[in-house]
Amino acid sequence: MVLRQRKKNFKEVVTELDAFPKVELTYTERTASGASVAILTFICVVLLLHSEITYYFWPSYKFRFISDTDLHSKLKLNVDITVAMPCDLIGADILDKTDQNAFIFGRLREEPTWYELEEHQQTFFIEMGRLNAYLREEFHQLQDILWKSGFSRLYGDMPARRTQPTDPPNACRIHGTLTLNKVAGNFHVTAGKVLPIPGAHAHLASFLSDHEYNFTHRIEKLSFGDSVAGIIQPLEGEEKITNINKMTFHYFIDIVPTEVERYIGKRVTYQYSVKELARPISHQEGSHGTPGIYFKYDLSAMKVQVTSDREGFFMWLVGVCAGVGGIVATSNIVALLIKWIVNTVCCTLAGKNKDKKDDGSRNINGGGANSNTNTKSDLNIVKTDANGGS
Repeated sequence: MVLRQRKKNFKEVVTELDAFPKVELTYTERTASGASVAILTFICVVLLLHSEITYYFWPSYKFRFISDTDLHSKLKLNVDITVAMPCDLIGADILDKTDQNAFIFGRLREEPTWYELEEHQQTFFIEMGRLNAYLREEFHQLQDILWKSGFSRLYGDMPARRTQPTDPPNACRIHGTLTLNKVAGNFHVTAGKVLPIPGAHAHLASFLSDHEYNFTHRIEKLSFGDSVAGIIQPLEGEEKITNINKMTFHYFIDIVPTEVERYIGKRVTYQYSVKELARPISHQEGSHGTPGIYFKYDLSAMKVQVTSDREGFFMWLVGVCAGVGGIVATSNIVALLIKWIVNTVCCTLAGKNKDKKDDGSRNINGGGANSNTNTKSDLNIVKTDANGGS
């Protein structure tokens, strides 16, 4: 005869897999102090798990300098600048230390526009400048928030015009992206169009009169590489207004390559610092040069490596399990200690109360015997008086 084995449910199977011995419920004692410790233990475990999960998925960042050995990569320049001169009178191009033809880097788009902004555009540009200035000043206090924010840009693009002016355009918007060599160079906007002369660099500006020069400009975007959260572009939101026709503006830019490690891999971008210089051009007063806007950039030999300040997943998981186990083990010790203290205090108080009750009962019994003796004496005295009287 074959005996059919009863099918075990899931709870019984899991219980049998438990390798640690358990105490039967009949041998355990449930107390109020134990329940309080269990509740506190549960709260501590929940807080620990919340802290560890937050630490792993939203870690802080570590920054360190290392040598930049990537010498053959390209440098991407993103620019959006408006100059208060018609597009026919100005030209923008790149000249770097390789002396290559400027046209191999690409061409920027030149869009005729009006320099004066509408009210909503002016409000947007002013607020963008204020935000960028605040972030530059308070960057060291806000860098952790910015790196964790996930926003590659904290402000959008300039809103479009709502009405078209009837006057002809008096400005030129130069915008686009150029792919440059990773060497020092000079991006500039000057009077006249670029002449594609082999082995030379020139702008045709001999037919311009002095009153046609006006290098008042507004920078809406100037960045290098891809947009990454945590990087501030210092020149975005800057505006230079001048009433001097022949004026030159120099921006000396120091570019630092930045390598950011993410969950999906590494991203290489660039951040920069800038120094400014503006001076009028007057050959009579000895201030020589060519009017225009010059962005002279150079790259650092060191790069910043940004990494997450955390361990690997399995190391983190082992640490979490160890922390939870430590809290549970400590709670058992605390529960036993509290139980011992409570029992000791309660036994001491119970012993004192018992002694007081025993003393009280003894006093009551002693008082009753004395009263009986006195009563008997009084009765004898009465009897004696009665006999004597008789």
